[in-house]
Amino acid sequence: MITVFLRVLIIYITVLVFLRLMGKRQIGEMQPYEVVITLIIADLATLPMSDTNIPLLNGILPLAILVLIHYCLTFFTRKSVNFRRIISGRPVVVVSPNGIEYKALKDLNMNIDDLLEGIRQCNYYSLDQVLYVIIETNGKMSVIPTSINAPATAQDVKANNPDAQLPHVIVSDGKIIKEQMKELNIDESKLQLMLNKINVKKLKDLIILSIDKTGKVYYQIKGEKYKLAENLLNGAKK
Repeated sequence: MITVFLRVLIIYITVLVFLRLMGKRQIGEMQPYEVVITLIIADLATLPMSDTNIPLLNGILPLAILVLIHYCLTFFTRKSVNFRRIISGRPVVVVSPNGIEYKALKDLNMNIDDLLEGIRQCNYYSLDQVLYVIIETNGKMSVIPTSINAPATAQDVKANNPDAQLPHVIVSDGKIIKEQMKELNIDESKLQLMLNKINVKKLKDLIILSIDKTGKVYYQIKGEKYKLAENLLNGAKK
């Protein structure tokens, strides 16, 4: 009995340490590969607990290997945009200003009821209240409302604000997102001019740089607070 108790205690502490090493995200915030690894760890941990014939080391070693795999996958998803898209996918717009993007909804194996339920859970009750609905890579739904339905709405102050625009992420974790640059008609020379204007000396030090349709730029350099800049997009196009 004491042996079983000690084995359970050791395995429990080991799994707890490994899960802490994997990060503090909740199940609903995990990427698919993280969910799979977590479920396998939970299943493997029960084997040495219930079967005293399995050497304790043989029960802990597979757990350590899974944590190592998780670390490697996480490392490569940070370093490579393409690898991140292969492993985690990419956000999918299922509602746009044109209405429901039915093909995107079908590709996600969702139906209209799923979409409406998700919108209601985000505290919106009609499709005409939302501008964009995005299914994130972890499966969660993000809703961008129309300007008159956003918190502290323009309707409340009788202002006529334009609808929100999805920003284009040009640089993510030091990597250039060429697809986004193409949409904004920015080449690498123009990007370099923008980086010079905001005093970014090394691209790898730039955590993020995004631009919205109005030309507002949000960027953050490692070790510094985020900053906003205006008209960099227009300046880059000259």
